[in-house]
Amino acid sequence: MKHRFSWLRGVAAAGMTASALVALPAHAGIFDDDQARQAILDLRSKTDNLSSQLSAAQRALLDQSNRIDQLNQQVATLRGQNEDMANQLTTLQKQQKDYYTDLDGRLKKFEPQQQTVDGVQGTVEPGETDAFNKASQEFRAGDFKTAAASFRDFIAKYPQSPYQPTAQYWLGNALYAQRDYKGSTAVWQNIVKNYPQHPRAPEALLAIANNQLEQGQKAQARKTLQQIVSQYAGSEVAQSAQTKLGQIK
Repeated sequence: MKHRFSWLRGVAAAGMTASALVALPAHAGIFDDDQARQAILDLRSKTDNLSSQLSAAQRALLDQSNRIDQLNQQVATLRGQNEDMANQLTTLQKQQKDYYTDLDGRLKKFEPQQQTVDGVQGTVEPGETDAFNKASQEFRAGDFKTAAASFRDFIAKYPQSPYQPTAQYWLGNALYAQRDYKGSTAVWQNIVKNYPQHPRAPEALLAIANNQLEQGQKAQARKTLQQIVSQYAGSEVAQSAQTKLGQIK
């Protein structure tokens, strides 16, 4: 009986040991699942963090790209503004140059200028050329009375002008056109007396000879023509005078 009880205790002990052995694997499996779950959670957390970081990086890159586009636009705008400013500067420089050129031209009109009139050089005062041209235009228009008055005004106003002999010559022509033979002859004689070496002098003498011929003064005309041939030999006017001498009967 005692032996049987010992055996039973041994069996019970063995059963308890077996139960313990059976229970251990089950406990170890539960522990592994928790660790795996935690690892998954950790991995998911890391993945979420990485995804967030990636999204943030993408946003940052997009923002940076937008900023670069904005900078490029600003650079393009500034380049356009620089080109506009350069064009404006060029325009202003040209306007300034034109202004000073025009100003210089205007100022020169108020300064005496050296000018050659009928081959003779002289100093022309401001307004001389315009006044002479005005009288000449009136003559060409056939307004001989007004032209004569304008030439007289010019002669009185600019006594030292290099235009003087020419102005007097055309004054004589304006008077001649009005059949003022005496007045025109007096003006032309003044040219011969005061400007004997001027190119208009022999022309004035020839005009005087024509006046004399028209008035029937053949002897005086012949004398005037001979003066031209003698005093201005070799000139075209002298040749014309010689031809006229041959025509006087």
